[in-house]
Amino acid sequence: MNLLTHYSELIEAGCDEAGRGCLAGPVVAGAVILKPGFDMPELDDSKKLTEKKRYQLRELIMKEALAYGIGIVTAPEIDEINILNASFLAMHRAIDQLQVRPEFLLIDGNRFNKYQDLKHLCVVGGDAKYQSIAAASILAKTTRDRLMEEYDLRFPQYHWKKNKGYPTPEHKQAIAEYGITELHRKSFNMAIQMRLDF
Repeated sequence: MNLLTHYSELIEAGCDEAGRGCLAGPVVAGAVILKPGFDMPELDDSKKLTEKKRYQLRELIMKEALAYGIGIVTAPEIDEINILNASFLAMHRAIDQLQVRPEFLLIDGNRFNKYQDLKHLCVVGGDAKYQSIAAASILAKTTRDRLMEEYDLRFPQYHWKKNKGYPTPEHKQAIAEYGITELHRKSFNMAIQMRLDF
């Protein structure tokens, strides 16, 4: 999980997002700069880790990282600019929070909107290849999960504590029965209607 040789001397920030495929809630991104020489083989794609392990690693990342940031884009903002641009904006907001300015960005995925004058590299499956992206993935996922658990207290009928806003049969059934909330992505309305056919 070492940075490409050409950029090995630059301060690298890994970036990833969580919640892009959800029907409700925000999209959340993490940006992490790890200390030189930092190596933790346990860091991996957050989706491959247990919830307990994700939260254990979250605390370690926040303690040991040279810098980290978290960016959030709300459901109304997603409706306004679309989910792809919202994902990029969440990463930009996460980078904005970094207390150390990166010189190079590693982005999970195949597309990104350029951030200021920084060079970047898009890496498909990057959270399984670079520890800084994996760390960003963990911060994004755990932050978003906690937000959805808080929202579940307001709207328990959607079972967000369990499904985190993803289009599970249980979530779609609740939409069919109760309609949508202000936390649902209204620009996904057609997709929601299509996904009700289960």
